[in-house]
Amino acid sequence: MPGHGNGTGDDAAPRLGVAVVGAGYWGPNLARNFAASGAWDLVALCDLDLDRASRLARSVGRVDVVGSVDDLLARDDVDAVAIATPARTHHGIVMSALRAGKHVVVEKPLAESGVQAREMVDLAQEQGLVLMTDHTYCYTPAVQRIRELVHDGVLGDILYIDSVRINLGIVQPDVDVLWDLAPHDLSILDFILPGGLRPVGVAAHGADPLGAGKACMAYLTLPLPDGAIAHVHVNWMSPTKIRQMVVGGSERTLVWDDLNPQQRLSVYDRGVDLARRGGDERAAATVSYRLGDTWSPALPEREALAAMVDEFAASIRERRAARTDGHAGARVLGILEAGSTSLLQAGTLVKMQQSDDKVGMVA
Repeated sequence: MPGHGNGTGDDAAPRLGVAVVGAGYWGPNLARNFAASGAWDLVALCDLDLDRASRLARSVGRVDVVGSVDDLLARDDVDAVAIATPARTHHGIVMSALRAGKHVVVEKPLAESGVQAREMVDLAQEQGLVLMTDHTYCYTPAVQRIRELVHDGVLGDILYIDSVRINLGIVQPDVDVLWDLAPHDLSILDFILPGGLRPVGVAAHGADPLGAGKACMAYLTLPLPDGAIAHVHVNWMSPTKIRQMVVGGSERTLVWDDLNPQQRLSVYDRGVDLARRGGDERAAATVSYRLGDTWSPALPEREALAAMVDEFAASIRERRAARTDGHAGARVLGILEAGSTSLLQAGTLVKMQQSDDKVGMVA
């Protein structure tokens, strides 16, 4: 089993050596959490800007600074790499790291395309290595608890999910609002739903009332198997900021308000029951309304990235897929690509493949 150093994690296993590639926006957050984890030794930082990497190295402790990815991957004390570079570079760096025998966690998006993502997933499987997507929201206490409630059947069968992520945001120069904001919601849906997010199709409607040359607001509709449906609304132009998700089940409904620190999660024992009299579908239906209690699950206080780096270590030591593995990243990419195709086709439903080994649109 890989590992080195004198320190030990919570399970008394040797610490794993990790290097962070990219010292820009997200790299410092990763470096700080790896340095603070008992499961890891942060041994190196890699960035083309050596001054920037050196400043980060000083802030997290005694860490080597390397300017070349090839030099980094040749080191014996690096068991894993965390990649926080622009999306266009992910495929090349990940493939090199996997070929060098390193486990990899990469910030979203996993790659620029579903084709690239599948190549990365396939190589990781061939090499017997962990490929993990840093879907950070999935490691927040709220989303972890939502997953538990869904998987434990507390909500019953999932009937619908409605997610809103809107704010007066920055119009990105390189991507539309769908690619900017929706990955958060899609990664969460993929995490909380048993078996992952596997819509039978994707329909997207968007608008560009600002004349920015790209969609500044969008609505993503995802029909799910068994008649359920998921809907995602993203918007750069809202004067108010809303981060809310409603997960409706046959037994209970959950509301997550991420901007309400006093009560982020609420579970409602309320709903509609529809019963038909007799076997004739045209027979009159009896509608009853369930008005039960509302409760708020207690949530621990923990930084999401701390949980993510611990899950990365656990997946390596236990020789299993990470909870947000490469397949999860590829599924999210496939839905985004289908959404872009639907936008170009004025909201046409784009059918999706449902097999476990393939992600993306039906050819």
